[in-house]
Amino acid sequence: MPFSTDDTIVAIATPAGRGGIGVVRISGPGALQCASALTGHEHFQPRHATLVRVTGADAADQAIATWFQAPASYTGEHVVEISAHGSPVLLRSIVRAAIAAGARLAEPGEFTLRAYLSGRMDLVQAEAVADLVNAVTPLQARAAFDQLEGTLTHRVAAIDAALFDLSARLEASLDFPDEGYHFVEPSAVASEIDDVRRQIESLLADARLGRMIREGAQVVIAGRPNVGKSTLFNALAGAGRAIVTDIPGTTRDLLTEAVEIEGLAVTLVDTAGIHGHTADAVESEGVSRARRAAEHADLALVVLDQSAPLGPEDQEILDATSARDRVIVASKADLPAAWNTSEIPSALAVAAVSGAGLEELRAAIARTLAGRDVLRDGPAITNMRHVTLLQAALTALTRARDAADRQTPEEFVAADIAEARAALEEVTGRRTADDTLNEIFSRFCIGK
Repeated sequence: MPFSTDDTIVAIATPAGRGGIGVVRISGPGALQCASALTGHEHFQPRHATLVRVTGADAADQAIATWFQAPASYTGEHVVEISAHGSPVLLRSIVRAAIAAGARLAEPGEFTLRAYLSGRMDLVQAEAVADLVNAVTPLQARAAFDQLEGTLTHRVAAIDAALFDLSARLEASLDFPDEGYHFVEPSAVASEIDDVRRQIESLLADARLGRMIREGAQVVIAGRPNVGKSTLFNALAGAGRAIVTDIPGTTRDLLTEAVEIEGLAVTLVDTAGIHGHTADAVESEGVSRARRAAEHADLALVVLDQSAPLGPEDQEILDATSARDRVIVASKADLPAAWNTSEIPSALAVAAVSGAGLEELRAAIARTLAGRDVLRDGPAITNMRHVTLLQAALTALTRARDAADRQTPEEFVAADIAEARAALEEVTGRRTADDTLNEIFSRFCIGK
């Protein structure tokens, strides 16, 4: 992606498809000239909506044009947004006319990239724009908006400011080696580094929940045949997606459904009943896929039929999932029980047909995935790029702390602190390679 901002770009800024209104966004030094060419209107008042007749390449419409004068715009450049009727044909016609007037089609994420390059937002906030656009649950939207508001930026800036102060005093001590001046006592260096490390560890403590909120999770429903997996799948999905019969082995393949559980975006996976050898090649493949899905999922819902005695196949599934995140479901709790949940204390009694126990099950799924109650204060960190960089900063500070304990010369401690600061600056984009920017902004939609 070219990083030049000397040209003018244009794109449709609203989602593909028909709608009451569609917006074409033009940004760059020639935005006003493009707008004038499209509308025949010469004078636009900043931040005022102007009724215009817009002429596209092969269609015309009445529209509202709004000029945002630099630097008070989304990109920090002159921006004109034309709100026309939401016909894809009409909007594409307006874009083609803007290109004929001197603009070029924007690359994915280029409007937000220009906002970042002009200092309107840092890299954390730019990534939050994409997260907010892609949010499918209220919790995802809230976490993205918090980052857009600068929650993570401010916390990283406070950590960096503390490191800068310590680094400056170490560097000052290095400037007067012969005089023996110490602008920070060697005994205090380790303590100050520990304070910063604790702040970074506090951020990283919620990284698991943050990843779950941002990326969602896969939850596989596993169990032997006819224990009520598909009935539970339908109950959690809120629709009759899976075929349910009294005949064992109805489900042969993996069936998925996207649902929201306690604010988390979850992909539910219904699987074939897991059991021993079968001569049916299709059923055998279904069982193999069920085993693989359970191994790779973020969470396994292990379903045991409470109305039937526990058998060796139940125990096999319990043993296979014992070392991973799971929730055990005692299904068919509305039928006479063949065993008591006290035999498996962690099992949740659920009657999927009546809905009894489903709310408790949803809470248990979310709590197990997130590592804590999801509805507490949201995490400040949700992005794996940020997690990786904060872990790198923490590793560098751990080396600096060890060097300070050993009373290693101050220049070595200062070098490790400088490495930690470089990682923090890469989080917010103060120091970021071009290929990293390309990777981040290429994931945006065109028009944003």
